[in-house]
Amino acid sequence: QVHVVESGGGLVQPGGSLRLSCAASGSIFSFMGWYRQAPGKQRERVAILSSGGNVYYADSVKGRFTIVRGNDKDTIVLQMNSLKPEDTAVYYCQTGTIGGYVYWGQGTPVTVSS
Repeated sequence: QVHVVESGGGLVQPGGSLRLSCAASGSIFSFMGWYRQAPGKQRERVAILSSGGNVYYADSVKGRFTIVRGNDKDTIVLQMNSLKPEDTAVYYCQTGTIGGYVYWGQGTPVTVSS
């Protein structure tokens, strides 16, 4: 059984930083990444890290967010710097297995406000 667990998030002032972590277990994963969904908007892809080391960033976060492997197996970290109010959203971790299945975490809220 696949489990995807997120941690981090919370309230931060504009210009601040937050760190999100995601740990997956129960399968062999070909990629892990982050999506976000703001109120009233569609879920959008933020950053993806493949098992081969390829990285994708949405244009809106390039230069501010960094996705890296965590210290533990099948974990990733999203370091978010220079946060803006428009980064406010629920952030979801997504993982994809080599068998082609996709799994989601429960989501963690990020609020950027003064």
